Amino acid sequence: MHETKCWHELDEFWDTVEPVLFSDRRMENAPVEVDRIINLLKTTPGQHVLDLCCGVGRHTLELARRGFHATGLDRTQKYLDRAVSQARQEGLEVEFIHGDMRTFSDEGRFDVILNYFTSFGYFNQPKDDTLVVNNVLRSLKKGGIFLMDMMGKEVLAKVFRERDWREEGGILILEERKIRGNWSIVESRWIMIRGEERKEVSLALRLYSAVELGLMLSNAGFRDVDVYGDIDGNPYDDTAKRLVVVARK
Repeated sequence: MHETKCWHELDEFWDTVEPVLFSDRRMENAPVEVDRIINLLKTTPGQHVLDLCCGVGRHTLELARRGFHATGLDRTQKYLDRAVSQARQEGLEVEFIHGDMRTFSDEGRFDVILNYFTSFGYFNQPKDDTLVVNNVLRSLKKGGIFLMDMMGKEVLAKVFRERDWREEGGILILEERKIRGNWSIVESRWIMIRGEERKEVSLALRLYSAVELGLMLSNAGFRDVDVYGDIDGNPYDDTAKRLVVVARK
């Protein structure tokens, strides 16, 4: 018998959602997002930065353009091929690694590791998320910084809608959501329509509150775990738009 793959292990899933995840608007927003990351972390060119779950490298490439030693890791080869092609076109020195964040570590190599745009909580077992955090800690230099950006449990509870729709990259997206496991999982079903073409995908993400994520990082050995409500460093309170955590080794 063959083990059924989870949604995040399927190339077909990532092929289908590529135009949504990396629409022109999102690609164009990368420089502004990198500005905000640099401002929040007070990073400086010349530092070694790992973009964990880099996708097509929109942040990795922008960091390289600004003089950082940028490395991107992703499990989807198609995304990495696109990133490598762009780096070559621009003459950028960027390292792209095909790998799984549950198994990748490079001891003491990086000054900064980014896990941006809800690239955490993919796995069925919470222990796999802990494994990722431990790998990140191992891969950071002493004093290194880990930044995470996701939709926090508290933020999602405030704005939760079972069904809605939006348009991204010329694609109409109908989304249906279900909360499972006492607010530990959100399951989403996307129906994507462009012209007469219709595609459907499903995914499930593990949800974390600020306290839960902070405890995970502290228990792994991180220190000075700070929580913000957006990438600009505003408080994580009733006005929060995201869950942004900055932890130091």
